[in-house]
Amino acid sequence: MKLTTLRPILVFLAVASLASSMQPAQAALRVCADPDYLPYSNRAGAGFENKIAEAVAKALGEPLEYTWENTRAHGGFPEFLARTLDANKCDVVMNIPYGSREELTTQPYYVSSYVFIFKKNKNYDIRSMDSGILKRIKIGFESDTPAEGGLKMRGLVPAAIAFDVASDSAQSPVVMLNALDNGQIDVLITWEPAIGAFLQQHPDLEVVAVPNARTLGSPEQYAFPMSMGVRQGDESLRRRLDGVIAKQQPELTSILSQHGVKLYPPQ
Repeated sequence: MKLTTLRPILVFLAVASLASSMQPAQAALRVCADPDYLPYSNRAGAGFENKIAEAVAKALGEPLEYTWENTRAHGGFPEFLARTLDANKCDVVMNIPYGSREELTTQPYYVSSYVFIFKKNKNYDIRSMDSGILKRIKIGFESDTPAEGGLKMRGLVPAAIAFDVASDSAQSPVVMLNALDNGQIDVLITWEPAIGAFLQQHPDLEVVAVPNARTLGSPEQYAFPMSMGVRQGDESLRRRLDGVIAKQQPELTSILSQHGVKLYPPQ
């Protein structure tokens, strides 16, 4: 082939190669998550937040990337958000109360509740935080939660046992169920998604939702709609995530159910 014929081909190939190398990398769904806090998330991708993130990334047609950070370090979840989402290291958290003041939230994709958990053979008549039996049995609760607030309001905290699962990365929520098994406590009050995945190993336990209603005074909140959260001002990503939630809600609900997250109607 003559050089004069070959030269345009070589120029074309060079330009095409340069243009290809200058193409921006495909945008990823950058998720902030805890590397070791099952049943929520871990590096192996075994938590329900991991599975929700995978489903959302697939629906968006984007690869999934994680920024790992301990949600249970000093400062708790707000500090986790400050070090990750607010620091622009990632773009979305998969599990945050709807309407949170800390971040911009999507439409809720599930509603769950705090629950009472006790052995079925005890036959406790527990229907609310005002049930009289709670004054006569040993209560366990997760600290720094609405459950603690409700117990404190009724003067029940001094005789109860607090579990610091959400602030101690060395502990698994399983320790609270173990306390029921060994008789350390008679009833546990905690957020159902925190222990739902482990309840399959405890068929002897009864689970009763804590109602928002109250015998006297203003209602209390124990059921919460949960959303995905993005940085304040990131309306574009929120709209895209809302679109995924609307279209993929059956799949998201199935993932939650498979991981033991019990869903409740809004109260």
